[in-house]
Amino acid sequence: MISDTSIRCLVWFGEPTSVERARLAQAGWHTRVADASAQGGGIGIRRGDTVVAMADVRMSNTDSLRSMAKLMADHPRIPWLALLSTETSVQTPEMERVLRASIDFFTAPIDMQRLIETLGKLAGDAPPPVIAHADVPGITGNSAAMMAVVASLRKYAPVDLPVLITGETGTGKEVAARALHKLSPRRDRPFAAINCGALPANLVQSELFGHERGSFTGANARRIGHFEAAAGGTVFLDEVGDLPPDAQISLLRLLQEGTLERVGSTQSIKLDVRVLAATHVDLEKAVAQGRFREDLYYRLNVLRLRMPALRERADDVLQLAQIFLDSFRKQHDCHARTFSALARKALRDFSWPGNVRELLNRVQRAAVVAEGAQISVADLDLEEVVAPRPGHSSLGLMRTSAERDAVMACLRETRFNISECARRLKVSRVTIYRLCKKHQLVLEDLH
Repeated sequence: MISDTSIRCLVWFGEPTSVERARLAQAGWHTRVADASAQGGGIGIRRGDTVVAMADVRMSNTDSLRSMAKLMADHPRIPWLALLSTETSVQTPEMERVLRASIDFFTAPIDMQRLIETLGKLAGDAPPPVIAHADVPGITGNSAAMMAVVASLRKYAPVDLPVLITGETGTGKEVAARALHKLSPRRDRPFAAINCGALPANLVQSELFGHERGSFTGANARRIGHFEAAAGGTVFLDEVGDLPPDAQISLLRLLQEGTLERVGSTQSIKLDVRVLAATHVDLEKAVAQGRFREDLYYRLNVLRLRMPALRERADDVLQLAQIFLDSFRKQHDCHARTFSALARKALRDFSWPGNVRELLNRVQRAAVVAEGAQISVADLDLEEVVAPRPGHSSLGLMRTSAERDAVMACLRETRFNISECARRLKVSRVTIYRLCKKHQLVLEDLH
């Protein structure tokens, strides 16, 4: 009979020490020793249990590595960790298969604190990823481009002036507008987000500024427009370049005089509202072509905030992807917990023409289709990014990826002690520095 009480089990394929088992037990993990070469592999999953597997390859030969790699391939839905020794060679095809199937790597003597922290994350214990700028809601990222955005948001928010937010589609212009509102003294008043391009041309004036009863066919009652409904707060006009000429005139009056007139009325209504506008088109060019009023452009462009394209903030891509995945997992039942080494490389290398919105969509799709704990390049539909160049085999790419991950794991295990890392990998200090340069690993960034 199966108990209703779920357990946390680490299936250890190898020989854990008594100290290792005791530390794991203290952290709430039951350790079950298994044999990769045994029939069925010894993995038993009970519904409701949290199961993680450890591929202990410290004493493995070629045959046992093959058995381990096959077992890992047969159980992709289980998150796998790998444990290496200082004698382990990562250059063999069998070892590469093991490393590629592993979420994280450890070297002996094992850092038990990091292992327990990793297990906790896989079990869902970890708190949500820390957003770098807790005081700036919705904004994530530590890249230079996003640090500049955050600085501007903090500077512009308290100043009661219009802000023109520019940037490509999908860069988060509305997110920035909401952050400006939340950081401003108007935070407790309404925030209205309006897509000007989605408004019917014949109803723009009515939607924005309201109308009186009988002002046009179908106007059976007075209607309060978006601006009036947001009195005291903030109105965000997305795709402001799509406003028709008459609406541009009304908006200019509101910005200049602080008043509006409902359609069908001659009475001016005094209104206190802050206007934020966004566009992905070149408004200067629209002004030159006569499609947008020059005086309105200057009224909107008092303060300017440019949202960078995702390709300009490559350092933020992996953090954003993991945040999107963790958020999706909270709402949907899926197996994926993280990204494979090649998937991480593909995420970093892709040009992201659809920016953050495209990244979100790809991560959500990948979370649905992924069969295992790791999201692969194929799950992200980014095969073209890691396609081998002429003269470079896919095996070469696998070796490169495995080498990079092994160096990163060893550096973390040794707390970035270059000498100790070199000793464990049986190479010189110069080789460690050369490998860091080869794989673009900046030691300061890895801490």
